[in-house]
Amino acid sequence: MSNRRAFLAGSTAALGLAAVTATAGPAGATPSATVPDTREGSGTRPPSFVVILADDLGYGELGAYGQKLITTSRLDRIAAEGLRFTDAYSTAAVCAPSRGSLLTGLHTGHATIRANPSSGGQGSLTADDTTFAEVLRARGYRTAVIGKWGFGPEAAGQDSHPAARGFEEFYGYIDHSHAHQYYPAYLWHNDVKEPIPANAGGVKAVYAPDLLERRALEFIGSHASEPFLLLLTPNVPHAPSDIPDSSAYADRSWTAANKGHAAQVTYFDSLVGKVVDRIRELGLEQDTIVLVTSDNGPHEEGGVNPDLFDANGPLRGYKRNLYEGGVRVPLVAWGPGRVRQGTSDRPTPLTDVLPTLAELGGAPSPTDVDGLSAAPVLAGSADAARHGHLYWFRDERGVTSRANAQDGGRATWLAEAVRKDHWKAVRFAPERDRNLPDAQWQVELYDLATDLGETRNIVDKHPARAAELVALMRSSWKDAYPRIPFGARLTLPSLAVPGQAFTVKGTLANGSSRPWTAASLALRAPAGWSVTLTSPATADQLAAGGRLTASWRVTPPANSAPAKTWTLAAEGSALTPAGPVRYPATGTVPTPPAAPTRDSYLSDLAWISASNGWGPVERDASNGKNAAGDGPLISFAGTTYPKGLGVHAPSDIAFHLGGGAVRFTSLVGIDDFSAKQSTLGSTRAKVYGDDRLLLTTPTLTAATGPVPVDLDVRGVRVLRLVVEDADNRTSFDHTSWALAHITVT
Repeated sequence: MSNRRAFLAGSTAALGLAAVTATAGPAGATPSATVPDTREGSGTRPPSFVVILADDLGYGELGAYGQKLITTSRLDRIAAEGLRFTDAYSTAAVCAPSRGSLLTGLHTGHATIRANPSSGGQGSLTADDTTFAEVLRARGYRTAVIGKWGFGPEAAGQDSHPAARGFEEFYGYIDHSHAHQYYPAYLWHNDVKEPIPANAGGVKAVYAPDLLERRALEFIGSHASEPFLLLLTPNVPHAPSDIPDSSAYADRSWTAANKGHAAQVTYFDSLVGKVVDRIRELGLEQDTIVLVTSDNGPHEEGGVNPDLFDANGPLRGYKRNLYEGGVRVPLVAWGPGRVRQGTSDRPTPLTDVLPTLAELGGAPSPTDVDGLSAAPVLAGSADAARHGHLYWFRDERGVTSRANAQDGGRATWLAEAVRKDHWKAVRFAPERDRNLPDAQWQVELYDLATDLGETRNIVDKHPARAAELVALMRSSWKDAYPRIPFGARLTLPSLAVPGQAFTVKGTLANGSSRPWTAASLALRAPAGWSVTLTSPATADQLAAGGRLTASWRVTPPANSAPAKTWTLAAEGSALTPAGPVRYPATGTVPTPPAAPTRDSYLSDLAWISASNGWGPVERDASNGKNAAGDGPLISFAGTTYPKGLGVHAPSDIAFHLGGGAVRFTSLVGIDDFSAKQSTLGSTRAKVYGDDRLLLTTPTLTAATGPVPVDLDVRGVRVLRLVVEDADNRTSFDHTSWALAHITVT
């Protein structure tokens, strides 16, 4: 069925469902929740991991990296006790793409998220993205992310939510912009917004980083007896320089913004120290590895002067630049039982975190990631694999003065960079089109071995070397990067009609490099639902790249409540060379609302389901950022329409017609409001009636105007309106269905 959706999410044990199970268990022993470990350390358990990610912390803002004005005594001690990387790199010069790459192990030439959502980029992870939390959770790790997530839409039950990407516990900010508030009116706890009443009305009473600190320490304490992964992502020292106490710098003759920024860095230092203290108190230092790093170079927003602090150290550039100061970041690894002391000059991008944690945790890892395991480096070996080259991409519309000056006034140009050995090339496109011929790009070349500050552009002296690096830029970029399936998936129809059977498919995919054995799939449904296995659900062996697929016929009771969403859960399990794995997969399927009995605009009907690239689908509005009802009316070429649905590619809205409608009409296109933001939007709209594709429009742009839709929908039970990105960019792809109307009689 063309409208089936795939889901990958949390543990079936946490769902609280009454189980109706159709399964054949694997041959041999039942997989264990914990895995013995014989590596250096206690020898009784695999290591736990704490990954701490600062927000806009520059390479030179820690004492261990040369900072003189800001106090970071705890991190300096941790760096002295552990391993300090001198050549570690974020994978982007701004937050969202860097964080997405950290989680998934893909650089920005392959990753789903390649730009900040504020710059028109795709702002969400997808069901095809496998994070290091999913990788470790399959081996029995307890997982949490506490702090800034930064990927929308800001809603539960969607593929970009932390729970859908392997994290059992989430507390913090979902939305990228919301994380800029240090005294928010609410934070998310798992799938629920938790109000912070003391901050209502803009009052600055409760400092959110304090709440994040408390939750992080509680999580470590709660799971001290089992392997855990904590991703701790406080929003300091991102602008604004809000902090309750900057008294440590009160005697400095600095601006308030600079004092606040310094205090935020010291706050981060203290937070890391408290995490290490808790680990020591619990006796876990021999079995825990802590990684501390940053998502990009230092910022200059809110009046902060990074030059006062020498925040980029000896490097050129700031946040938003692809020069070293924008992407080279501090990285400290600490773990007395498992991490050697010293320094490492191995060029180490944060894409390496996923395969490193997988190797250390004894977990299978996807083979199609760009990262390489740095586990041997942590253990003191010189044999760790090294990257042939490192790649960065930038598509950024935000401008700050220092970053723009470093870029020679080109801060809003598309840019790419590559490092190969000690050579670094950066190039800029004068138009926002990555497919421009190479001759139209402006290329710079630097030798980091003799010019770490990138002060001497030597492209004229080494044209062949520059051409080699430009070729690597071209080969590193893929407009689309199809993933090798990994883990468990559950495929469901768009609708569950009470009393009518439907097919559910589950897949367990071995996207790792080694074969698995004793593979099996099981399905759980709500109490009272009938489940019948209709295909084999086990396999003695699952080759690398292989899949096990099972099918079930599922029937909801005839008296199932209408317009309700129901959860089904599957689990794929197998025995891997490192031990047993369990991959959970959950999905939701709704029972339909009542079918319309009279002619109606779709914006007045309840939908069965609605997914949207950036946030809520807007009814009678056309504003790409705000909630439904608060944007301008939909207009095309100056003509305004009072009824419609505003979406952002990719989107998919399903309505229950129940076979009673005869005609569907609409206008669909990129509306005037969106066109004023940018002319770059490019989408394609489709209409489905049950299994049938009824319409595919030509490519929609602001210049083409809207396309009229007039379709015969007699007998159609489910009508789906789909908008897809048409140029693999997702930039400014806001699209509107105006006067979307069904005729019933």
